[in-house]
Amino acid sequence: MKQKTDKYLPLASRLRPQSLDEFVGQSHILNQGSPLRNAIDSGEIHSMILWGPPGTGKTTIAKLIAKKVSANFECLSAIFSGVKDIRKIVEVAKNNLQENSKKTILFVDEVHRFNKSQQDSFLPFIEDGTFIFIGATTENPSFEINNALLSRARVYVLKSLNHDELLEVVDRAILDKENGFGSFNVNFPYELKSMLVSFSDGDARKTLNFLEVLIDVAKTDSDIINITKEHLTYVLQDNLRRFDKGGEAFYDQISALHKSIRGSAPDAALYWFSRMIDGGVDPLYLGRRLIRMASEDIGNADPRALEVALNAVNAFERLGSPEGELALAQAVVYLSVAAKSNAVYVAFNKAMQDAKTFGSKEVPMHLRNSPTKLMKDLGYGKKYRYAHDEPNAYAAGEKYFPDVMKEKVYYEPTSRGLEIKIKEKLDRLKQL
Repeated sequence: MKQKTDKYLPLASRLRPQSLDEFVGQSHILNQGSPLRNAIDSGEIHSMILWGPPGTGKTTIAKLIAKKVSANFECLSAIFSGVKDIRKIVEVAKNNLQENSKKTILFVDEVHRFNKSQQDSFLPFIEDGTFIFIGATTENPSFEINNALLSRARVYVLKSLNHDELLEVVDRAILDKENGFGSFNVNFPYELKSMLVSFSDGDARKTLNFLEVLIDVAKTDSDIINITKEHLTYVLQDNLRRFDKGGEAFYDQISALHKSIRGSAPDAALYWFSRMIDGGVDPLYLGRRLIRMASEDIGNADPRALEVALNAVNAFERLGSPEGELALAQAVVYLSVAAKSNAVYVAFNKAMQDAKTFGSKEVPMHLRNSPTKLMKDLGYGKKYRYAHDEPNAYAAGEKYFPDVMKEKVYYEPTSRGLEIKIKEKLDRLKQL
């Protein structure tokens, strides 16, 4: 009897795309004609940082790039590696370059976990072309990556896969005869498939992990596999508790929290917040949502709300769970009882629409900067009225929109909270 020696690979690894055309998602950076796709297709690869949530394809993109440009692919994990490991790869990369004229791509996963000196150790080898650096991170590179390294790499932002993209990932796995479940006749009703995708939170790897377990649970001696709600509930039972305790979808609970805060209902807001915390939702995800709510639903009616939300997130990052969750709960209550205004949110949307509609209209001459004599001679900044030299520090009648646009009113303060005083001031200025 022949012993099976093939190493087991998870479904997500078996189904890893073999070309960019097979890749699902990230069309904003991988579509034909995009800067990254043009660089890949031309073979002119630059160092880069791929920033995005888990399961969005950062590792896969790096491997596909190496394959496309016929480069040696080396991988490091910042969790398990140190400077010694970097030195080893530097030697490998130098040998490949000298002996075979072959490029090396160094992929560093979780690069934000490297400290400053470890990140700095890449710099000379990026500079001299020893390797092309591709870092992957789930954290904002502006805060977590050294400026020196950041300045030598382009940042590409990856997005969570949307519902349809994850459905495509599931369908491919079901139909793939070589690496998926195409050798079976899988009956997976759309509504159940959609539920599976909803619990994956935009993460393709999580989706495929769920699917693999689900197929194993539903398998019988027959080649026909019928997925039922009972199978799905069994596989997702922990996640059902975590994200869907009472039958609603995960985002319905987020919606309930948001609408409770908007509706000035602190007790209901605390309930939804506590329910999601109890269910295992990432507290920092909730923190980010609170920051958004502070601007969208409170705004200048109480500018302290944004400060409270930011401080709560900062406190959680310092304290961790469960201590830091109290700070987030404090923010939930404060936002709930704060004066409400969506005036900034409405104004921003109107201004964005006009920015898109009117396009790149020229800045009026009197508003232009004039740091050089030539610019002054051309009229830049001419007749500009310096507000501080005017009565009440207000240049009454001055125009600030492009010449071809009429004056617009986007921001209309409400009669709530601090916006009462803001409205009074703007009304006085209009009278002037």
